[in-house]
Amino acid sequence: MARHHLSRSAFERLQAELHDLSTRGRIEVANKIEAARLLGDLSENGDYHAAKDEQGHMEGRIRHLEHLLDPDNHEIVEAGADGTITPGTIVTILYEGDSEDMAERYLIGHPEEKTDALDIMSPQSPLGAALLGKAEGDVVEYQAPNGVLKVRVLEVEAAG
Repeated sequence: MARHHLSRSAFERLQAELHDLSTRGRIEVANKIEAARLLGDLSENGDYHAAKDEQGHMEGRIRHLEHLLDPDNHEIVEAGADGTITPGTIVTILYEGDSEDMAERYLIGHPEEKTDALDIMSPQSPLGAALLGKAEGDVVEYQAPNGVLKVRVLEVEAAG
């Protein structure tokens, strides 16, 4: 099984989320379920069913985080300091034939690295895998579903 590559900040954020869901979150949902039970008939109790549904989603997220944060399943990566593209770097690319104002900027990393400012590109995706190890100025070809595409690496920077 492939190990998940996480930045230190994402790892710490996910640990905090797991702790919060496992403690405060479980207590809060249990209180909602108990309050809904007091309303009477459970078969037609919308509050009860909503609370149980919330509990199921939360428990699924807890299991996902526990799996992801298991030391056997993840590796904390630091962005490459030498200017090459590694998980945890931000890359600006330009597709062949596009104008400079169409450049795209991505964080190479795990989907849990989500950020409001950048889209995430998985290092296991066709383009993400082709970009790994490349540097500013390199032209990269990769196999896309509609044929071979070329991109030029405009900038590589360490994620903050």
